[in-house]
Amino acid sequence: MIGKTNLKVLLYDSDFYGRYAINSYLAWDRRTRVVYIAKSAEDIFAWLKEHIEAEWPDVVVLDTYTSATPEHLREFIHHLRTVIPQILIILLDREPRLEYALAAIETESGAYFLRNDVGMQIAWAIVWAQRPEFAVSIGVTDIITPEIDPRLTNAVILPPKRHYPELTDRIRQAIQLCVVEGMSADLAADEMGVSPHTIRSYVKEGYRILESYDEMQEYPPEMSAQERAYMRFTALDPTATHDAVDNDNDSDDQTAIIEG
Repeated sequence: MIGKTNLKVLLYDSDFYGRYAINSYLAWDRRTRVVYIAKSAEDIFAWLKEHIEAEWPDVVVLDTYTSATPEHLREFIHHLRTVIPQILIILLDREPRLEYALAAIETESGAYFLRNDVGMQIAWAIVWAQRPEFAVSIGVTDIITPEIDPRLTNAVILPPKRHYPELTDRIRQAIQLCVVEGMSADLAADEMGVSPHTIRSYVKEGYRILESYDEMQEYPPEMSAQERAYMRFTALDPTATHDAVDNDNDSDDQTAIIEG
């Protein structure tokens, strides 16, 4: 059932807009809860000293640009593991960089993802990464060749986002504005140049389409329709291949906010 997972997440990101965008995406998903947003490595260790272990994170989402070199990244992760040995570390990068991907493997991190591959699916990616295999996102495969570390060659690939072919561009935009960004119908109407009534019609139809793809999924009874729509709109599809969704009309413009 959706909602049973309760992962405590610590964010360490060099970009102001990026870290607060990720925080907002995770806050919408009941399976993840951000316990701290760090601006520096010193912040992290100071925060850990001030809090009991029961409040410590299960997952650290780490921007690779917080480390000037792969060696610095290794040192930071090793230091973090001396404090929280079982912590799951998910690295986010702006572009595929082999030396950082290898550093992720060598430090037994759980995943190395590109930010724009993940986009709004960040909560789903964190939940999905609770697995023994090292994981990468699709863009990382561009740097994987047979002669490099087999742990990278054999990495599992993050599933693509769920495809909703019935969502028109206008319905998708209304869902983006009203559900993801939390705008009122009046504000979304101004943004899209239509009436609030039209926006409500778009959102209602969007809810119907999203629900039609999720008939077998159970949600907590107290979860609002907006929460359910958000989770469906940002869902991954483990049954699909990336080639099968190349023609998805959900543009990258909606995911670039994670990069700030």
